Amino acid sequence: MASALPLLAVLLGQEPFLDHLTRLGEGRPRRASSASPDAESNRDNLRVAPGETHTLADLKGPGVIRHIWITFPEARPGWLAEKGGARPDEIVLRIFWDGAPSPAVEAPVGDFFACGFGERREVRSIPVQVEEGDSYNAFWPMPFSKSARITLENQSEKPLNSTYFQIDWEEKPVPERTPLFHARYRQDFPAPKGRDYVILDAEGEGHFAGTVLSVRTRSPEWFGEGDECFFVDGEETASIRGTGTEDYFLAAWGLRAHTLPYSGTPLLEGGWGHVGQRLTSYRWHLLDPVRFKKSLRVTIEHKGWVPGDEKPDGKTHGHTERFDDFASVALWYQVGAPKLFATLPPAKDRVPPLLDRVIEGKDLLAKAKSDGGEVVLQKGYEWTGEGQVFFRASPPDAWIDLPFDVKTKEYRALVLPLTRSYDYGIWRILLDGAEKVARLDLYNPETRVEEVSLGSFSLEPGPHTLRFELVGKHPVSGGSFLGVDSVRLRERLPPR
Repeated sequence: MASALPLLAVLLGQEPFLDHLTRLGEGRPRRASSASPDAESNRDNLRVAPGETHTLADLKGPGVIRHIWITFPEARPGWLAEKGGARPDEIVLRIFWDGAPSPAVEAPVGDFFACGFGERREVRSIPVQVEEGDSYNAFWPMPFSKSARITLENQSEKPLNSTYFQIDWEEKPVPERTPLFHARYRQDFPAPKGRDYVILDAEGEGHFAGTVLSVRTRSPEWFGEGDECFFVDGEETASIRGTGTEDYFLAAWGLRAHTLPYSGTPLLEGGWGHVGQRLTSYRWHLLDPVRFKKSLRVTIEHKGWVPGDEKPDGKTHGHTERFDDFASVALWYQVGAPKLFATLPPAKDRVPPLLDRVIEGKDLLAKAKSDGGEVVLQKGYEWTGEGQVFFRASPPDAWIDLPFDVKTKEYRALVLPLTRSYDYGIWRILLDGAEKVARLDLYNPETRVEEVSLGSFSLEPGPHTLRFELVGKHPVSGGSFLGVDSVRLRERLPPR
């Protein structure tokens, strides 16, 4: 696109940085925003009730959108929403070009801005920037000939309150056959057997601009051995093929939490091999767009390491098909109307299915025994059910037993969502007297719940006991506390 050439020249080192600002250009600057016409304090925001859609902008072209900025409160209860508000994955962004009845952009806000699962994470890239998970910025150039309509739909059961936005655009001519910006969400829960996961299936002429991929694992070991494949203009064998999932996202030897100009992993929870690990990665093709004349099909294999307990021979297999939960947003530019290759599921169906038998904190507390501290049920947004078991442990020899019952003998992963915070201790964890974790430091500067897996077992029906023993604390921790949200027996895949 002609509008991107100055930036491209800078990025390629053909022009000193910011020299394009020394040249006069065409176009009248415009802005559509939530600003109140009477400029009355902070009342210049919108509120979208559950199930409603609000039009942010209805622009008359020709022109080019240069920047979209959106902010809205966290989903947790607070002074802006007593009972909490909509999550980023429950808010749908749609953009319609030139009066088209179907949106060219349709994706949950969180996923469009490079973070899945309704989480808020910082993103520091060139076209997408999210400051501490609060301000959502997109700098993708978005041309239109006649009109542009941008909407937000609240698919939550809770309100979308105190939402502010700014849409900066230039009113200027747009050449014929200018490719328009598109983005589309799709998912497979789980990834389909016998065929690769589809990120994009486009028809027309254009170029691929980027991928956001979110994965929730259903097996231990490593999910990311799958290659990305680009099938250009109807070819049966991909002419562009990668060497592994982390390689496509410009990493190596696994994925770590980071954000960079062209790629990153803003969300990474659960650790290597954890059953139920969640992650979101992005890859922007700013300097290497994948161009096509007739069609482009983008897929990624869902292959990786699978442990022996999921294989008939009992051996660990590498680079074999896995069945994790995949969701993605494809971003591309093309001429003409796009092919509708995916439809957006409702918000409740965009959450990966629950695979757990759950014993909540309230039920754990009813049978708890402890020494060396006070035990209470702590309520809060971070915790499921009615709250977590909170143990105000006093050094040096505090311990707590949390008995729980198993009704049916099943082979499942035993997962503990544990709180990490600024005043938490270092703990040893035992199951029925056998050590499972020798030393787990639960200190973290910010309060966050993270899952810890104790392994997979066929627990006998009847009573079982988890014991937590205090073994110390981080040097800067303000205390030696413990928080146990719940006990979860997580479904494992049968051998195949």
